[in-house]
Amino acid sequence: MSFSSLPGSSSSSSHPLVPYGWDAGWEAEFAPYAGQGLLPGRVVRVDRGQCDVVTPVGPVRADTEFVVPRDPMKVVCTGDWAAVDPEGSDPLYVRTLLPRRTAFVRSTSSKRSEGQILAANVDHAVVAVSLAGELDLGRIERFLALAWESGAQPVVALTKADLVPDAATLAHLVQDVETTAPGVPVVPVSARDGDGLDVLAAVVAGGTSVLLGQSGAGKSTLANALLGADVMEVQAIRDVDGKGRHTTTTRNLLALPGGGVLIDTPGLRGVGLWDAEAGVGQVFSEIEELARQCRFHDCAHGSEPGCAVLAALESGELPERRLDSYRKLLRENQRIVAKTDARVRAEIRRDWKRKGAEGRAAMEAKRGNRHV
Repeated sequence: MSFSSLPGSSSSSSHPLVPYGWDAGWEAEFAPYAGQGLLPGRVVRVDRGQCDVVTPVGPVRADTEFVVPRDPMKVVCTGDWAAVDPEGSDPLYVRTLLPRRTAFVRSTSSKRSEGQILAANVDHAVVAVSLAGELDLGRIERFLALAWESGAQPVVALTKADLVPDAATLAHLVQDVETTAPGVPVVPVSARDGDGLDVLAAVVAGGTSVLLGQSGAGKSTLANALLGADVMEVQAIRDVDGKGRHTTTTRNLLALPGGGVLIDTPGLRGVGLWDAEAGVGQVFSEIEELARQCRFHDCAHGSEPGCAVLAALESGELPERRLDSYRKLLRENQRIVAKTDARVRAEIRRDWKRKGAEGRAAMEAKRGNRHV
């Protein structure tokens, strides 16, 4: 990956990494490592045990050997802040990662009950949803649950708005998504015509934004439009079904011309929840509010008397689809948490057995020494 010169590096009044999100908080976190002669840097790409890091002296390629933990949730990720070897070291290593402020995590598609970090230290999670086909509101809710849980502010970008035939239809689609995404900005955009790009750019200006969505949602085209250059490769839409092909294969952090940075991610086929109960509650805030009005504090919203949720469902105030989706995501999250807890318990038991075996071996050695 090639890098341009660091934005702002010629200014003596600011740190060269300020355009990449460096602030007083990160400076304080890095202080212990500055005394060791290490350089601060932000990971802009990770690839096969190596990563590209932007530092005050320019971009470097560094090995991640010293930051490969057993816990997959702690592996180096695009967006991480790191302490790396000083200029002139050969080879260069990432020595440690600074504590993350936020992390966008989904469950892996495997049966190992592990989480996968897609981006670190993110301020805005931009969910790209194509208007070329039928809206999948359930999938949008799933993305938003993970976004809220990450600690970032979600934003929904309705891409390919130029394919919607008239303004009334577009307004109706936007309203549907706004109802599905309470408290979330919903911005229809057309990368081809430029409509809505200024609004989206203003929403994500400053800080770090991660661009998420399915393959074919128009993420790479949208990224290029926001970046003002054809940085991300874009493949043609298939004539058969109108869907795009998978283009982005790695997560890349790039500086935005209006300030801030953008992390583009590969298209996601599966978006499994990962310990996202609070995020689910945020997406379905109207149901959570209704639940607080139920007669019983542990109401399951099934057939209990005095259930405010069921009353809202019967009156039409609460759409049945929303309640079904809420229940589905809560059940899925509970299964993931249960599996994760089982995995943690199993790891603890293995550690106990290992320590027990080590203790017994030590006792046997002491007894052997006494008989000598």
